[in-house]
Amino acid sequence: MSRSAPVPDPASGLVVGDDGLARPAWASSDPLLRDYYDAEWGMPVRDERGVFERLSLEAFQSGLSWATILRKRPAFRAAFDDFDPDAVARYDDGDVTRLLADAGIVRNRAKVHATVTNARATLRLREHPDGDLAALVWSFRPDRTPRPRTPAEVPTTSPESLALSRALKRHGFTFVGPTTMFALMEAIGIVDTHVLGSHRRGTSGVWPA
Repeated sequence: MSRSAPVPDPASGLVVGDDGLARPAWASSDPLLRDYYDAEWGMPVRDERGVFERLSLEAFQSGLSWATILRKRPAFRAAFDDFDPDAVARYDDGDVTRLLADAGIVRNRAKVHATVTNARATLRLREHPDGDLAALVWSFRPDRTPRPRTPAEVPTTSPESLALSRALKRHGFTFVGPTTMFALMEAIGIVDTHVLGSHRRGTSGVWPA
């Protein structure tokens, strides 16, 4: 076996890379996903634009692989004005036509419309007592985070992601189901679902290892 080939660890269900670090299988074979896992996934995102971007990309990911979305992320950012909610909220039918003709992104009409709808909902939230989008999403941080011992123990929903989904829908957001919202909560550090043997466990500063 090549020294660089990832090696499964039967005890944790993780994969040990050539650097000796353990990662889940999804972050072990693709260099892009590996870099994303090591440097970005699970780290806190607390600003409105950042949360709007992650929410939008999680919606586009529905039914697709995250690798597909990550490879297209530069094109998404270019197409959607760097996910500036103020800019996206002003999109009209001409912009939708432009986006559906852009081969660099996922050309799904419902998801494109959802992104525009969610940008407008994001702007309305600024005037609401629930706070802006980031404040609302982070208000659903649970009292404790999962402590999975293997990837099989990582949950896909939680009572908080269900409640967040319902709250966002009340505010006019779409494509915000509880599974998608749990993925968002994982991605921006609201919960830490790194397996206990992962080198990333506890690195966000939000939760202890």
